[in-house]
Amino acid sequence: MRRRRPATATLAALTALAALTAAFATGCGSGSDDDQPDPLRGQQWGLDALKMPEAWSLSKGEDTVIAVVDTGVDLDHPDLKGRLVDGYDFVDDDEEPKDLNGHGTHVSGIAAAHTDNGLGVAGGAPGPKIMPVRVLGADGSGTDADITKGIVWAADHGAHVINLSLGESGLMARLLKGGVLNQAITHATDKGAVVVAAAGNDSTALQPYKVDTPVLVVNAADRTGGPASFTNFGAQNAVTAPGVDILSTLPTYTTKETLKNLSGYGKLSGTSMATPYVSAVAALLHHQGLDPAAIMQTIRNTAANPQKLAKLGLGNVDAAAAVKAAKTD
Repeated sequence: MRRRRPATATLAALTALAALTAAFATGCGSGSDDDQPDPLRGQQWGLDALKMPEAWSLSKGEDTVIAVVDTGVDLDHPDLKGRLVDGYDFVDDDEEPKDLNGHGTHVSGIAAAHTDNGLGVAGGAPGPKIMPVRVLGADGSGTDADITKGIVWAADHGAHVINLSLGESGLMARLLKGGVLNQAITHATDKGAVVVAAAGNDSTALQPYKVDTPVLVVNAADRTGGPASFTNFGAQNAVTAPGVDILSTLPTYTTKETLKNLSGYGKLSGTSMATPYVSAVAALLHHQGLDPAAIMQTIRNTAANPQKLAKLGLGNVDAAAAVKAAKTD
């Protein structure tokens, strides 16, 4: 169940990124929240591909909690300060879901890093809070039992969106067989949460979930809008979002993903990175009053795949089109 590490930026690029981030942080200072541009925003191509800024004019996703069921989070990251609610650590069985891998921190920043605070990056949705639920250890592996507990705990503690960027942990094959994980996803939906899950990174055609499991599966696209070379595909009613060279938050201390980069930011690739973008769109729609079924249907109905490419599923997610459709319904 070891995670296959997503592709990362080169060491030279990360070194330059660290220097740039430090320079901006020194120049901008802490400042007041929500009034200073994020200095690394220009490198976040995924936000523009999804038309996120246009969507924010109608919804920012306030009053929404996105549970990131993953490796935990850097609880003291400056770009996640004020974005976190209480979570849980099912690996160590305590209330401090500290990220010892790096993956969960990256996923959390993509979904909802602090936006316009004069530091680092912008989140996919400016308004939601992140609920960190640690179910994977420092090596990126985890058990069915812990993942199941994490999903159920998140739903029972008020999560409105549950992000499962677990494609590299072997989750897909287990869910295909049915069982407790599928039951946990159904439980979460019954509690009012939308479950968004990564398709995986094996370039394989598969159906990772039982047809009757209420989950929104996400494939990955590259900068051209075409399918990423690594993305799995074939899941029923899957959608696609940017997943190549995605810049986001990373732990500010040494972990598996930060052995040569302690800047607090870096680029990773994978369906794990595409998934929190879709969770962010789900948060925008939740704030507009849609229930889980309507959120999934709206995202699917407004996805675009004009060339009918099988690896894109229903198509690339369009956040602006989704929130506009929700407003008119």
